[in-house]
Amino acid sequence: MSSSSSSQPQWIYDVFINFRGGDTRRDFVSHLYCALSNAGVNTFFDDENLLKGTPLEELTRAIEASQIAIVVFSETYTESTWCLTELQKIIDCNESYGQIVVPIFHGVEPSILRNPKGRFREALEAAAKKKFSEEHREYGLSRWKNVLKKAANFSGWDVKNHRNTAKLVKDIVEDILTKLDYALLSITEFPVGLESRVQEVVGIIENQSAKVCTIGIWGMGGSGKTTMAKAIYNQIHRRFNDKSFIENIREVSETYGRGHVHLQEKLLSDVLKTKVKIHSVGMGTTVIENRLSKKKVFIVLDDVNDFGQLKDLCGNRKWFGKESVIIITTRDLHLLDLLKVDYVYKMEEMDKNESLELFSWHAFREAKPREDFDELARNVVAYCAGLPLALEVLGSYLIERTKKDWESVLLKLEKIPNDQVQEKLRISFDGLCDDMEKDIFLDVCCFFIGKDKADVIEILNGCGLHADIGITVLIERSLLKVEKDNKLGMHQLLRDMGREIICESSRKDPGKRSRLWFHEDVLDVLTKNTGTETIEGLALKLHFIGKDCFKAYAFEEMKKLRLLQLDHVQLTGNYGYLSKQLRWVCWKGFPSKYIPKKFFLEGAVVIDLKHSNLQLFWKEPQILRWLKILNLSHSKYLTLTPDFSKLPNLEKLILKDCPRLCKVHESIGGLRNLLLINLEDCKSLGNLPRGVYKLKSVKTLILSGCLKIDKLEEDIVQMESLQTLIAENTAMKQVPFSIVKTKSIVYISLCGFEGFSRNVFPSIIRSWMSPTMNPLSYVHPFCSTSSYLVSMDMQSYNLGDLEPMLSSLSNLRSVLVQCDTESQVSMQIRALLGNSVNFTQVEIASQISKHYLRSYLIGIGNYQEVFNILSASISEGLASSESCDAFQPGDNDPFWLARTGEGNSVYFTVPEDRRMKGMTLCVVYLSAPEITATEYLISVLMVNYTRYTIQVFKRETVFSFNDVDWQGIISHSGPGDKVEIFVNFGHGLEVKKTVIYLMCDESIDKEVKPSPEPKKEPKKNVFERFIKKILT
Repeated sequence: MSSSSSSQPQWIYDVFINFRGGDTRRDFVSHLYCALSNAGVNTFFDDENLLKGTPLEELTRAIEASQIAIVVFSETYTESTWCLTELQKIIDCNESYGQIVVPIFHGVEPSILRNPKGRFREALEAAAKKKFSEEHREYGLSRWKNVLKKAANFSGWDVKNHRNTAKLVKDIVEDILTKLDYALLSITEFPVGLESRVQEVVGIIENQSAKVCTIGIWGMGGSGKTTMAKAIYNQIHRRFNDKSFIENIREVSETYGRGHVHLQEKLLSDVLKTKVKIHSVGMGTTVIENRLSKKKVFIVLDDVNDFGQLKDLCGNRKWFGKESVIIITTRDLHLLDLLKVDYVYKMEEMDKNESLELFSWHAFREAKPREDFDELARNVVAYCAGLPLALEVLGSYLIERTKKDWESVLLKLEKIPNDQVQEKLRISFDGLCDDMEKDIFLDVCCFFIGKDKADVIEILNGCGLHADIGITVLIERSLLKVEKDNKLGMHQLLRDMGREIICESSRKDPGKRSRLWFHEDVLDVLTKNTGTETIEGLALKLHFIGKDCFKAYAFEEMKKLRLLQLDHVQLTGNYGYLSKQLRWVCWKGFPSKYIPKKFFLEGAVVIDLKHSNLQLFWKEPQILRWLKILNLSHSKYLTLTPDFSKLPNLEKLILKDCPRLCKVHESIGGLRNLLLINLEDCKSLGNLPRGVYKLKSVKTLILSGCLKIDKLEEDIVQMESLQTLIAENTAMKQVPFSIVKTKSIVYISLCGFEGFSRNVFPSIIRSWMSPTMNPLSYVHPFCSTSSYLVSMDMQSYNLGDLEPMLSSLSNLRSVLVQCDTESQVSMQIRALLGNSVNFTQVEIASQISKHYLRSYLIGIGNYQEVFNILSASISEGLASSESCDAFQPGDNDPFWLARTGEGNSVYFTVPEDRRMKGMTLCVVYLSAPEITATEYLISVLMVNYTRYTIQVFKRETVFSFNDVDWQGIISHSGPGDKVEIFVNFGHGLEVKKTVIYLMCDESIDKEVKPSPEPKKEPKKNVFERFIKKILT
């Protein structure tokens, strides 16, 4: 046993006595030892140590294995390094797992231990000098002082206060007997895998704050919940003076007429250590609150099955003191949710190795199976599927039996489960609230294990079983579980228990059972025509199509048949004999070319005819108003889909791998509830009807392998719920532009692009600019979906199709294009501005009034300090000007550096001796009165000829330049860079001049005195004169 382990040790001794062996008062210790032994207390007394010495490791193990440590402090105690080392270990055990410490002060005051002085201190320091090296002496001495102080603070006995030593010893023994814990709870003989699970829960308890800690242990019957709770109790209960373990609460509540009152009396009697009598539940809760609210308690409530039990025993955390711990074991998760426990520990099945070991201990009394029984043992373990109860019961049953007995038991288990195991498991089934929940359980255990949970709920709801809440309850009661991909799962012993319940109703006549699934039983009923009205579900799976056929009239009496599952079954005759109550029809390899007219399916919720021989769905349609799921996958001869107007509430359409299907009926556009369309590998199918794109409810569209589908319409943006689009291996060459507008889409696999939309959409956009580029090499992760894409960098290719991308991504503010050469830059500018008015002279009347000469200002970065003055001055200058001739202005330090360009662009060099902090762009243009620059603006291009980059800013960005946009400009330009800005307008106005004002800080390298302002002349007049110079 590791000395550092915090786990519960296995007690070997009741008491360990720590004392100074050479002390003259050893007679007292010998007397105490004899009295304890005579009282039946198993005491470790190091008598032999006086002669030859006991190894320290053995003493350490003895301390760990003792429930109580008695420490006898005497005047010479600190002279012994041995005593002090033992004491240190005793305090460690107390703090680790609550070992009880009882100090006895024999000729020494407790205060001396708390603050050593005089000879006691001198002896302690001498012992430290003897025990520790100089390097570790101070630390070792400090630890000894600390444990002495802690030991002195425990409640104990002072010899000087008792005149009669014999009476004192008698009192000490009686006290020890009351402290000894003979109430350790009995747990399993072979606790395989228990320790790690216990430590996980204990760790959770230890990490809780000072509040009341509530923990639920949840799992199916026989999973080891009670064993787990007992093991936790045994380990930590010594940390609590007040505690109670109430076992089998479900059984107690059902057995005792006083039910919850009896439980309250048990709780109070345990904690208060006296018999408590109460007369009503209300009185009980009041007493619990009044008497326990100041106590640190440890309570375990085992096998709770009703919330009332919890409400009456621990319904309010205020009833208990700080640091209290309450553990509840239950099969019903909902109870723990109602109580709002702090943590739920789920009991999982044992793994294969643990299962084999536990079974082997019970069957062979060793950790591994005997070699000649190895295969048989593994078969039994596989049957038990990790359930501890089954492993223990079957292991104990098979011990000392012959191989022939083992083989016989395994064969019997295939048909009839073990009674002991079933009795335990059936408690959960019998505890279900109503017959609907029981019917759901029985349906699932016979037909729906491994089926999609949502589909099963639809089917059972169609049967009127209210499966939404029913399946939730079964999951909470540990009778069902949801596994990978939302499939329903069930422990195979629970499955066998459910099936056995069905068989019990009619052991010898399967035709009178409610559900048939066992192959021989179904064959017997169909061939002998012994079916009855009792049958609600039937499953028959043939692995290949044989010569044997069954007659349809064998179903005539099965008028309540709801669930029908057939695999490769040939049925001849009138299908009208089949039940009119069918809700689930799963018929793999359906033999007919179309659904017969008399096959009544109007109540069906799911029709699953995979691998059918259907050419048409039907010749004479039925209105299937309840149908939610239609699966005709792998129907090799199917050419047309049904008329969907007859299936108004269809939610899932699955036509996977129907190679001859060439058309989807246009009525599909009327399916307002459709969620899934799967047409994968329908190789003959042409483009989808336009109605598909109007389906606002569809979440998943799968078209992969549809080799003749060559396009998706731009109308796909109307599919506002579409989350998943998978269309690989089709004839499509390009992704529709509108796809990036779809705000709902999460995952896409299309035209070589695959992944989450936030990662894929940027690459799709690049592909529109150059169909030959490899899109996957440019996929970069974005932190959000496409609708929030703000900026994007891209390499230079053919940018002629950039406009669709700019308009499609509503929040895209800018695009940075990286070119390789200056000539490539020029080519890309022509591509981007090819349709701009600025490359072809606009037809404007030669005689145009000066009132049509206008200006438009764009501010970027830190420009506000001069922007308003500029705006007012330019407007005034335009109003008073009589000419539009160009004029190159000079700089105007310290306010700005100004550059003027002809037409719609302006060229400048980024200053090298000062830092730009903002810019204002002024566009002077001619237009008709009704035309404004804001209305006709398309974009602004910022071209850096030094770095071969082009920054394209959308119209919306230009209207609202922000700090992020300015930082994007600054980060892609540097001192001395040659830059040209283009303002791109649509037809209808003529740009005369473009002026850039660069707002700069003072010189970077040296102090530059600002140019003196004109004496006492307002700034406004300076701007007026400047504007007039531009326009005259």
